[in-house]
Amino acid sequence: MAPATRGASLKRRVRSVGGTFIRRMGLLPGGVPDRNGDDARLATQRLDAEVLVFFADTEDGLYQLRQWYAPLAALDARHRIAVVTADSRTAALIRAETGFEVVTVARYATLDGLLARSDVRLVLYVNHNPENFSMLRFASVVHVSLLHGDSDKVVSVSNQAKAYDFSFVAGRAAVDRMARYLPLFDAERRCVVVGRPQLGDALALVADRAEPVPGRRRTVLYAPTWEGAQPSAAYGSVDTIGEALVAALLAEPDLRVVYRPHPLTGVRLASYGEADAAIRRRIDAARAADPGAGHTVSDSGDLMVDMVSADLLVCDVSAVAMDWLVTGRPLVVTEPASTEVVTASTPLLDATARIGTGTVGDVVAVVRSELDDDPRASRRRELAEYYLGDLRPGAATQAFLTACEEAIAAHRAASAD
Repeated sequence: MAPATRGASLKRRVRSVGGTFIRRMGLLPGGVPDRNGDDARLATQRLDAEVLVFFADTEDGLYQLRQWYAPLAALDARHRIAVVTADSRTAALIRAETGFEVVTVARYATLDGLLARSDVRLVLYVNHNPENFSMLRFASVVHVSLLHGDSDKVVSVSNQAKAYDFSFVAGRAAVDRMARYLPLFDAERRCVVVGRPQLGDALALVADRAEPVPGRRRTVLYAPTWEGAQPSAAYGSVDTIGEALVAALLAEPDLRVVYRPHPLTGVRLASYGEADAAIRRRIDAARAADPGAGHTVSDSGDLMVDMVSADLLVCDVSAVAMDWLVTGRPLVVTEPASTEVVTASTPLLDATARIGTGTVGDVVAVVRSELDDDPRASRRRELAEYYLGDLRPGAATQAFLTACEEAIAAHRAASAD
């Protein structure tokens, strides 16, 4: 071997050993899968599962999968589930939080043998991670995109939807959106309406909410989205109007402010992290000045709990706006500041009060008008089923289970031809 070749080979070995050490010690930065896989054990193993949930993200993105835990548990009771991850830290969390079998796969080749030895029929995906294509290459299973919420964001009409056999969507709105904005995609055939089984017990919580007590502070929930993975999806308001919006609402003596930041806030842009910190400081100061006001930062637990306790939501273009429709209460949606953002004209946005960088000074007047008069209440009620499907308790979960079984049956029939 020539000296130059030997040198290059040595460098590769050093990088490999160093990378393995970094992964084993858990020293990788957040957002980078550690690839600390179970491949050696899986080389001869057969998965006792008919359904795989493929999740290649790290724990930063685990919120996307967590909202599906309950519907997946119902599916697991009928068809055994296994979760496939690319990160051992994320796998450990999923094991601790669920009863699902969880494996970590570091090498694509491991999937070949695993699927060949197992009786997997269906693979589910909760996001559009590019790593999904390592699983999508297999024609022996049916591939279904679930995503982690329905929204008017551009990602909801990503061309990646064409890679899956079916997309399970919440309501008719998603089918119409894809038909309109996704060329050469047969939305009528490949979209299956299943409602929002993630809402689960939230519907009962909303129904059981007590009537507002006269004279109490009314709660405004500010639940913005994150900065987005690319400029065309930068719907977030945290670093543009977030602090001004919160400061104005905190100054009102009869309002209570709950700030619910997105789990990924600040992971891509430092300005978002700095703006998030500034908003938190504002709320901390307001709480210290008036402990009885109840101002708070809510950055864990079920978002629907915050929704149930709120009288009005201020959010960005996101799935949060859709889920809020089940409450029947007033909604204000921000306008993206960047001209690069793709924002479609949609029934919900057309029927919702909006604020942006040029109108944030009017936020208190807008919020009070919506709280006192709620001029768009009837239109939101009309849109709830259009966006979220059947809202009867348990109906969406049953629709999800039926859709999974029909997808499996359709794939078996097609494979037999």
